[in-house]
Amino acid sequence: FPIPDSRFPIPDSRFPIPVTPPATDTIVAIATPPGAGGVGIVRLSGPAARAIAETVCARTLRPRHAHHVRFLDDDGASIDDGIALWFVAPASYTGEDVVELQAHGSPPLLRQLVARCCALGARMARPGEFSERACLNGRLDLAQAEAVADLIAAADVRAARAARRALEGDFSRRVDALAAIVLAIRVHVEAAIDFADEPLDTLGGEALRARLAEARVQLADLLAAAERGQQLRDGLHAVIVGPPNAGKSSLLNALAGSDRAIVTEVAGTTRDLLREALRIDGVELTLVDTAGLREGGDAIEREGMRRARDELRRADLALVVLDARDPEAGLAAVAADLADVPRRIVVHNKIDLLPAPPASAADAIMVSARTGAGLERVHARLREAAAGGDPGEGAFTARARHVDALRRSAQALAEAEASLHHEQLELAAEALRLGHDALGEITGRTLPDDLLGAIFSSFCIGK
Repeated sequence: FPIPDSRFPIPDSRFPIPVTPPATDTIVAIATPPGAGGVGIVRLSGPAARAIAETVCARTLRPRHAHHVRFLDDDGASIDDGIALWFVAPASYTGEDVVELQAHGSPPLLRQLVARCCALGARMARPGEFSERACLNGRLDLAQAEAVADLIAAADVRAARAARRALEGDFSRRVDALAAIVLAIRVHVEAAIDFADEPLDTLGGEALRARLAEARVQLADLLAAAERGQQLRDGLHAVIVGPPNAGKSSLLNALAGSDRAIVTEVAGTTRDLLREALRIDGVELTLVDTAGLREGGDAIEREGMRRARDELRRADLALVVLDARDPEAGLAAVAADLADVPRRIVVHNKIDLLPAPPASAADAIMVSARTGAGLERVHARLREAAAGGDPGEGAFTARARHVDALRRSAQALAEAEASLHHEQLELAAEALRLGHDALGEITGRTLPDDLLGAIFSSFCIGK
C-alpha cells in the first residue's frame, strides 16, 4: 500500500542548498534498540540503498509503497519476512535514497539482515550518521538534528513536546530571523565605513542604533527561552552549599532517601563533589553536595572549596544549609559566594539541637536532616523551583552549546552598540560579525567540521 508524501516532504526553500558533495557510499544500521522486541527496523541510506534492498527482498520496490517481502541470505534462504519501504531522494529523512526493512525484533535476525546488507556493499553507519547526512543535505539544520536526539531521550511528555517543537524548527526560525536582522545591521555599518568623513547620524545612525537595540531585546528573550529549554532538557542544577558541619551531606542523604554521602561530626569531611539525581514533577533535579566554605583548611579541603565555588557559578539554584544554632554567622561566611546564583533556598538545619522550638523565619526553612522534621517543606520549595522553570506551552529544547552561543552573541551586540555610540564603525562591524557567526553556530551555518562530528557522535547508531 502507498505511503503518504507527508512523512518526508520535499525540502522547502528555507534550508540552504548543500555545500557538501553527495555521499557515494551507502550506510546501514539497526534503527531500533537491541532487544526491544516487536518490530525491528534496519535502515539503509545512500545511492545503493534501493539496489541492496531489492537484492535482499528479491523483488522490485515501488517508491513509497509498503511491500510484504521475504528477506533472503546469499543462498536464497529466508532470514525473515517483513515490510520493505523505499523513500526516493530528496524526499526522505536523509535527503538520499532511504530504505527501511521492517522485520521481527529479534536481535540475531536483525544482525543477520545487517550483515547481508554489508555483504552487498553497505557499511555500518557511525553514531548519528543518518541525522548528520540529513543536516549536510539540507533536510534539517543542526539545531533540528540535535532535537532528534533530544526527542528520543525525552523522559516525560513536556520534554518530548519541547523537543518536537525544536525539531519542527521553532528555535531555528527565531535564530535565523535574528541572524538576518544582525546581518542587515552589519551591512549598513560596513557601508557607512566607506563614508567615514560623514557623521553617522547623517547616514541613518539613529535608526541603526534603534534596530540594534531592538535586536538586543529579541536576543535577550531568545536567550531566556533557550535557558529554560536547556533546563527542561538537562534538568535543574542545584548546589548544596554552606559552612562546614552545617549538615549539608545529611540533608542530601535525607532528600535522596539513602546514605549517599559520608557524615561525621568532623568539620570538612566532604572534600569532593557528590551528585544525586532526583525527579520532581517531571523535571530532573541534580543535587550537588559540596565542601563547606570557610577560610583556611588544608590543601585537600581548599581544593574541595575551589570546586564548590566553580560548581556554584554554573548553578541554577543554591540550597543554602546553615546551622540553626547560629545561622547569621553561617550566612555571612558564604554570602559572597552566593552573589551570582540566580535563585536560592535557605535551610536552617539541626533544629533538633536547639534548646527550644525555633521561631519561624520568612526567608528560611527549619529542618532536621536527622529526624526528618521540615523536609516536606524543602521538597515543596524544590517543586516550586522546578515549576518556576516551567518553559510553557511554546517551549523548545536547547543545549548548553546553544545557550553559550547566544550569550556570546549578546556580548558581541553589546560591544557593537557601545562602538556605535562612539562612532567606532570598524569595531562595531567586527563585533556584529562575531555576533552573527555565533548565531550561525546554533543552526550549523558557521560550525567547524570537527565540532559537527563531535556533536553527531553522541547520537544513537540508527539515527
